[in-house]
Amino acid sequence: MVSVDNIRISFNGNTLFDKVTFQIKAGQRAGLIGKNGAGKSTLLKALSGTVDIDQGQIILGKNESLGYLKQDLALQGELSVRKEAEKAFEASLSAKKKLEELSQALTIRTDYESDSYQELIQEVSDLGMQLELLDESSQEGKIERILMGLGFQRAELDKNIQEFSGGWRMRVELAKILLQEPEVLLLDEPTNHLDIVSIQWLEKYLRNYSGIIVLISHDQEFLNQVTNRTIEIVNKGIMDFNVPYSKYLIQKEIHFEQLRASKINQDKKLEEMEKFIERFRAKASKSNQVQSRVKALEKIERIVVEEHEVAAMKIRFPEPPRGSKQVATVSNVNKSYADKIVLDQVDLIVGRNEKLAFVGKNGMGKSTLLKIIVDEIKATSGSSELGQNTSLGYYAQNQAEELDLNKTVFGTIDDIAKGDVRLKIRDLLGSFLFSGEDIDKKVQVLSGGEKARLALCKLLLEPYNLLVLDEPTNHLDILSKQILKEALINYKGTMIVVSHDREFLRGLTSKIIEFGERKVKEFAGDIDFFLQQKNLDQMSDLDLQKKNDSGKKKKEKKEKKPHQNRQQQQEDRKLKNKISSLESTIDSLEKNKKELEDKMAKPNNSSDFNLFEEYSKVEQKLTEASAQWEKLIE
Repeated sequence: MVSVDNIRISFNGNTLFDKVTFQIKAGQRAGLIGKNGAGKSTLLKALSGTVDIDQGQIILGKNESLGYLKQDLALQGELSVRKEAEKAFEASLSAKKKLEELSQALTIRTDYESDSYQELIQEVSDLGMQLELLDESSQEGKIERILMGLGFQRAELDKNIQEFSGGWRMRVELAKILLQEPEVLLLDEPTNHLDIVSIQWLEKYLRNYSGIIVLISHDQEFLNQVTNRTIEIVNKGIMDFNVPYSKYLIQKEIHFEQLRASKINQDKKLEEMEKFIERFRAKASKSNQVQSRVKALEKIERIVVEEHEVAAMKIRFPEPPRGSKQVATVSNVNKSYADKIVLDQVDLIVGRNEKLAFVGKNGMGKSTLLKIIVDEIKATSGSSELGQNTSLGYYAQNQAEELDLNKTVFGTIDDIAKGDVRLKIRDLLGSFLFSGEDIDKKVQVLSGGEKARLALCKLLLEPYNLLVLDEPTNHLDILSKQILKEALINYKGTMIVVSHDREFLRGLTSKIIEFGERKVKEFAGDIDFFLQQKNLDQMSDLDLQKKNDSGKKKKEKKEKKPHQNRQQQQEDRKLKNKISSLESTIDSLEKNKKELEDKMAKPNNSSDFNLFEEYSKVEQKLTEASAQWEKLIE
């Protein structure tokens, strides 16, 4: 158990937390959320013991081990990926060495009746049990299973870890923590460097994790799939909901409606008391009553309602100029780096007003093809051309380098904002996490992440008819992603986006382009359709593998007992019918959910609790149906 009791944390006179108390028990998986700068990472550091607290205490259960994934990459040597991961079992090696030392010490001891000898015997016994639990013989299999689950190929496990990018090396750090299987698992943005396939693997792994999990993530889908509790940091304290993220949103809105009603009542009473004090302040006969009310006013704890005005912002791209029917044409493109072939004979046509998502494992060529399309790099062979009258807006990590370093944050946006948007510049910058004095900073003093957010914000205000976005949500919180997504949904031009964020992609694109093995494959539909097809393909591949592995046995059974084959076919048909029926149910529930979300988004429905209750029921049914579907296709 993790127990947080009345803690206070401050930096340079700025209080981040005050009088914060909560407990997390075994089996609970808590999502830690809040605005950027609210203190999420600080609270996680406090739980890990790497940040001091001003008052209160944080207590872990007796002998509970702790694993902490930071956003910063730990120092790594020149070992192979496999050997670096093996460091997770240093505790096993240390215990083994200590056991040998203690066993040697026992052989020369003769004080068999002494307390110290009995303590030594107990320590040897405890270490023996510890090593038995660590199960050294299965460590190699665990290392491969977790590293490959996080996206590594078996052939890559014996390569020097320094040959990989920082994102891949961060995956090794995550693997090391998972291999340790600590009782308390603290994860700060664990999906930052993962692709969709690896994220799904991690979700399944964490859902089955028996210990405590506290994680920070801006990936709504990941939070929904993994967590069963949501802790939001707000106003130097926390709001604690014993539900996953999507249900937290509903319960929080209900809570705020109740809070707003309480505040209206409190404000009315405060106004009456203040009027009484003002009216009778000068009358001696009322002095006792006046003083009584003055003291009462001082003691009243004022209800504060944090409104989310930015959440209601609607940003629209300027009307794009009309371009050609074929916005981009990629023909027989090949791209190699030294001896490594990234793309091989890739063809792709992007039509006017199409919205495409590039998905696939990292390193499969998604960003490479984007750079070829926007003419940032050249193909080794083949061609890529943009259509006539194409005005290109390109967002990449280095896009921030083109900002004017001498302008302020506000000035960067003010120079290009037109119409009604000029009246909302501060709100717009706030939605991209620039607030207060931040908007008056010069661009040259901004961090890399801040520059990237500003470049993305700027992109929203220019009239492009082709947007090419490479991981646009990397530096955004959940609210900012929602604002960007809404703007992109309403965008009238053509868009190509690389993203691993399923919630961001859901309902955003009309076609998925999957990258793998140097090729691309098209899927008509959004991310949910793509993932559904991938799951069905995997199920078919699994079935095929099972048939191949037991082909001879089935042939013998067919010759001896043909009725068994017919029975199996009937069972297969029943299974497919069940899967098909569940898929229809899920589609229907998702449409119902979307309709309810649209209704709930309307201001006049914000206090309709019946609507929230209906939404909750639909979501519960959807969760149950999805769980049944997943179970059937396993």
